[in-house]
Amino acid sequence: MQTASVIRPFLNFTLDETHFDGLGKRYQGKVRDVYDQGRQAILIATDRQSAFDISWCTIPLKGQVLNQISTWWFEHIKDIAPIHVLSSPDPNVTVVKTLKMLKVEIVVRAYLTGSTGTSAWVNYSKGMRNICGNMLPDGMRKNARLAAPIITPTTKSENDELIDPGGIIERGLATKEQWKQIEDIAFALFARGQEIAQKRGLILVDTKYEMGFDADGKLTIGDEVHTPDSSRYWVAESYEKRLSEGLEPESLDKEFFRLWLKAQGFDYGKAKPDISDDVRLMLAIKYIDLYERMTGTDFVVPPAQDIQARIAKNVERYRVQEPRNKH
Repeated sequence: MQTASVIRPFLNFTLDETHFDGLGKRYQGKVRDVYDQGRQAILIATDRQSAFDISWCTIPLKGQVLNQISTWWFEHIKDIAPIHVLSSPDPNVTVVKTLKMLKVEIVVRAYLTGSTGTSAWVNYSKGMRNICGNMLPDGMRKNARLAAPIITPTTKSENDELIDPGGIIERGLATKEQWKQIEDIAFALFARGQEIAQKRGLILVDTKYEMGFDADGKLTIGDEVHTPDSSRYWVAESYEKRLSEGLEPESLDKEFFRLWLKAQGFDYGKAKPDISDDVRLMLAIKYIDLYERMTGTDFVVPPAQDIQARIAKNVERYRVQEPRNKH
């Protein structure tokens, strides 16, 4: 397990954004910088930390953790469905097949929890019982296990919204046959994730999958899989005790950061709390802890702090055009 003293030197050398010439047209997502090359794309995981659709700060070495844990998971689920990964030339970089992405995020949940506007618990606590076509009983409490995993899709838009399978088909976001295939793959992925997490003493609580179609029309798993940004993980050993005491589960994902923000009084339209270096280090250690628990391997801290220079060297062979003339 890495300590704060080992990670602290990287506080001033985080990867906030990238601007590499010759890699293709650049798009900036919440965490990844994407360089589109047509039939393939270069995904560079930065250290940006978002929550509640706001970019807050950078977390030391977070991009490396996200990229490497996603790469690890893709290897462990590629027998379930095609994946978009082609190679990973750098700890922060994945080269992928370009997909025609579905305009739906497929969220699988096994517990009644969450703190965002589309989360199961927030909507349940407001009286909703039919969540995306899933009928939930009265009397459930936060963080309780559901009778069986459910899918609660959301649209990809400026303001994500819950949608049921009927709405997905009516809007033409997927055909009935496609949605059945998507559901089958999502449940199979989640079952594999739960199985592996359980062996590591963890609970895979919920997760988000993104899928699309490749050039041959094959439904393919894209984006990331089972990372601490796309998934919620709890420590299994302490779950029951903390639930009985009315405490939040011990988490190893960015839900910890969401709850921390709420505890500081954050709400939309109010002043944003300052994120101290100690909080950034705490988050970095949580991300690394999850990586090590899940993969069973030690997280390798880079020998040099100039992550941008290392990435530039490792993606050099993927350049598709001459650098811009800077004179």
